[in-house]
Amino acid sequence: MQTLLQKPWHHVPGEEAATLLESDAELGLSQAEASRRQERFGPNSLTPKPGRGPLLRFLLQFHQPLIYILLASAAITAALQEWVDSSVIFGVVLVNAVVGFIQESKAENAISALTRIISTNSMVWRDGRRLGIPSEQLVPGDMVLLAAGDKVPADLRLLKTRELTVDESMLTGESLPATKHTDVLDLDTLLADRANMAYAGALVTTGQGSGIVVAIGDATETGRISRLIAAVDVLSTPLTRKIERFSKILLYAILGLAAFTVALGLARGETAFDMFMAAVALAVGAIPEGLPAAVTVTLAIGVSRMARRRAIIRKLPAVETLGSTTVICSDKTGTLTQNQMTVQRIFAGGEAFAVSGVGYAPHGEITRDGTPAEIVGALRECLLAGLLCNDASLEHKQGAWQVGGDPTEGALIVAALKAGLNAQEEHARRMRRDAVPFEARHQYMATLHSDGTIYLKGAVEKVLERCVAMLGPQGQIIPLDTGAIELSAVGMAEQGLRVLALAYKTPEGLQDMLGHEHLAENMVFLGLQGMIDPPRPEAVSAIKACHRAGIAVKMITGDHAITASAIAHAIALNDGRPIAVLSGRELENIGDAELIRVACDTQVFARVEPEQKLRLVKALQAGGQVVAMTGDGVNDAPALKQADIGVAMGITGTEVAKEAAAMVLTDDNFASIEAAVEEGRGVFDNLTKFIVWTLPTNFGEGLVITAAIVLGTALPILPVQILWINMTTAVLLGLTLAFEPIEKGIMNRPPRPPSLPLLTPAIMWRIGIVSALLLAGSFGLFMWELKHGHSLAYARTVAANVFVFGEIFYLLNCRSMSESILTLGVFSNLWVVGGVSAMIALQLLFTYLPAMNHWFGSAPIDGWAWGRIIATSAMIYLTIGVEKRLRKAAI
Repeated sequence: MQTLLQKPWHHVPGEEAATLLESDAELGLSQAEASRRQERFGPNSLTPKPGRGPLLRFLLQFHQPLIYILLASAAITAALQEWVDSSVIFGVVLVNAVVGFIQESKAENAISALTRIISTNSMVWRDGRRLGIPSEQLVPGDMVLLAAGDKVPADLRLLKTRELTVDESMLTGESLPATKHTDVLDLDTLLADRANMAYAGALVTTGQGSGIVVAIGDATETGRISRLIAAVDVLSTPLTRKIERFSKILLYAILGLAAFTVALGLARGETAFDMFMAAVALAVGAIPEGLPAAVTVTLAIGVSRMARRRAIIRKLPAVETLGSTTVICSDKTGTLTQNQMTVQRIFAGGEAFAVSGVGYAPHGEITRDGTPAEIVGALRECLLAGLLCNDASLEHKQGAWQVGGDPTEGALIVAALKAGLNAQEEHARRMRRDAVPFEARHQYMATLHSDGTIYLKGAVEKVLERCVAMLGPQGQIIPLDTGAIELSAVGMAEQGLRVLALAYKTPEGLQDMLGHEHLAENMVFLGLQGMIDPPRPEAVSAIKACHRAGIAVKMITGDHAITASAIAHAIALNDGRPIAVLSGRELENIGDAELIRVACDTQVFARVEPEQKLRLVKALQAGGQVVAMTGDGVNDAPALKQADIGVAMGITGTEVAKEAAAMVLTDDNFASIEAAVEEGRGVFDNLTKFIVWTLPTNFGEGLVITAAIVLGTALPILPVQILWINMTTAVLLGLTLAFEPIEKGIMNRPPRPPSLPLLTPAIMWRIGIVSALLLAGSFGLFMWELKHGHSLAYARTVAANVFVFGEIFYLLNCRSMSESILTLGVFSNLWVVGGVSAMIALQLLFTYLPAMNHWFGSAPIDGWAWGRIIATSAMIYLTIGVEKRLRKAAI
């Protein structure tokens, strides 16, 4: 039987499926046989992925080059008995590790969320009796009964259906409930089109049915997706990759420079102890202790800003990843569209009408050739038929219009209300007596009303073949113009509209019973109504913003190609150029190497399955793209996890999608993704500003120590003074850059190439200039003070203050990589003002407070020394200001 469970059950007749699974379609399995099968096949639940233990996951948070540098820094400061500084550095490392551990623990919950998806109760036939059991006890061969509101507990081959529709969007991405039947399907039928199957986790929306269990637990389609999620490696983000590379380079540079200085000093006859202390000073100076804290704080501020713009970040590095995004792969339904079917076109009485307004709100009007249409004749009767031949409801709840029932029927109600029809009055005037419900094999629905009228609604070809005449513009009976009707239907379909035809007749003698025989002929055609899930207006402007920012937007949907293409054109997905569309079936025949090119050149992927979404994301990444992927269903989870940043829908999204994603949209709106990308770019900007600001200090301190060793002089700055400078300035000055507002025009820049290093040539040039200026200023004034008879402590205090005030003046230039502080506004970031004020106050204490003089080896200095310090620091500001102007003029 294990081999049987792998069969393509949609291609097997229902009776044969029961026979192959050794079950009885009427009586079900015996309780004894069910117990034997449960022992053999196990419970109907997903096997959780074995993960690393919590202790190992926590320890691995320290397994990073930058963390090694910080731990070494903490150890060095502890060896110097600077317990406060050592505790602060180690505290930063510990906080980062705890945050990382919590985030990773949340990410591991994706598969357990899948387990919850199929955990429910089921109604089955056992020993010929209806029996309610936990879904975990289902076994292959069980006969399961389905009713509206049920969650499908396992993969079923349907044996009986009655008006059965199932919402499978979580698996297929299809925007509308799928109508089910029991007929045999072709072997190569795609998952989304397997109308004789019901899959675990899907929701029964209407009707009833029964089916035989053909797969449980890991063998279900949901289980297959679980395996895909488990197989996806957790990718590092562009930021973490760049910081890791930068940290390794920094680690080697520090060790190499320290070894060089020690070797040089020993060669010159210096003592080993003095050289060891010099190497410690150099290492402490070169280590950017504040970088991890700055990264964490900047990302956390980005998280807070994004939350205000309806994007909830679940993993901190995702904030920056958004700023590096080069491709956004978006779902269609609910993200680019409103997830509210809307009638947009009507053909009635031989005339075409347009319907304004979007969504379920009954606001809009019906026009013909741009002018309001008169609601009479065939137009009115077409709208009335849509209103009365209808099982849906429209209600205003909690400030929003909501449809109960089928979305397409809800759209018909809204269209009638826009025309001024009163639903309550019309239902009272023509009370329903009987109905023929919609069934897949008939493709129509009909209702009988108290005035004897029969209304028919369904597929165009099914309704049209039953009509002998049509209603004219003023309500007169006119000859049936089949050609004009079919031409109009084709035109609507080419626009991606779902088209329904409506007809009526009033036979004599019919009372309370309506059957298919009453619908076979003599119907009068009323009209066509074409509807679509319309695009969100804000998505159109958001996509334009993405195009300006150099970000490609692609649609990956489980919906049909024609519908997807129509929406893509409506939202200008390809910036007005022709749109390339590829179906899931076409993707099957494309190799992995060719797919890299195809994925980049195609804008719309329709009718795709979970593995194909995953393949597309991998192909784009292989092509060097940084991919953001949106999704809401279980079928999206593997691709969400694989993407550089997965974006789940907060309203319609399943728990599986949310757990697999790095970001959740609280409004399911594509415009929120564009806003989050803008915030992400702002975060990366601010991180870059901090790095450009902090590294010159570290390099300058290292150069000062090296210069002292090379020249054989006393150290201009002590290790403890270096720690004081690095820790206080990082917190009071550097972290204020995390609060910088987003610069104007940030969304007009192209994305940062993924291969671009953290330190570009332009950034390294600026760091080199400032480092050299700090070296010259601090070492020069240090030697000046010694030459003019001041003590070593006095000279060192001057050198330390050159670094601090040099950083203060340089900070003003780092608020923008290209603009001056006058352009930005002196008070546009009050955190900078507060930080500079606090730093000046602390540095005065460092210089004049006796206790600080004792702890840090500093000494009071006079006003002339301060004048030289300020002049030297101002030179840094002026030099970088000139460099900015020259670089801007060159561009």
